[in-house]
Amino acid sequence: MNPVWQLVIGWLTLTGLVGFFSMGIDKARAQTGQWRISEKAFYILALVGGVFGVAAGSSVFHHKTLKDSFLEVVLVIVVLWLLVLAGLQELMGPPLG
Repeated sequence: MNPVWQLVIGWLTLTGLVGFFSMGIDKARAQTGQWRISEKAFYILALVGGVFGVAAGSSVFHHKTLKDSFLEVVLVIVVLWLLVLAGLQELMGPPLG
């Protein structure tokens, strides 16, 4: 595998895990009235690569699923990341090719 793809996949995995568990932590805090993680922090985390974890965490933990504005922003970031990944594939070939 191309070393650039290894870095990209590693980064997306790491930030995705942080995003996923952050959604779970925030859901638990919401249920107990504790300090919360801001939506801005989730957006930043999603932009730097944790978007797939944030999206999965939202679904798994049923967190922010009724907040259309949050889901719309996350969806836009998903599309941006898919475009970035498609661009990388165009430049370097497929990750496993």
